[in-house]
Amino acid sequence: MAEKEKKIVKRPNAVARFYRETSGELRKVSWPTRQEAWHLTKIVLVVLVIMAMYLGGLDALGAWLIGLALGA
Repeated sequence: MAEKEKKIVKRPNAVARFYRETSGELRKVSWPTRQEAWHLTKIVLVVLVIMAMYLGGLDALGAWLIGLALGA
């Protein structure tokens, strides 16, 4: 009887596969131009400042209301 030969499938290790798949996905990305990136950065900074002022105001209002409630 002849022994059945097992077909050995060589698979790349996880690190090599991760690198290959990641570089393939990065080639598909539509990167913004420098002008688009700067425009989006300005929008993020404006929203950040507005939210910081809003949350700071809520915090001050809360502290004032707690101060009134505790009589301090």
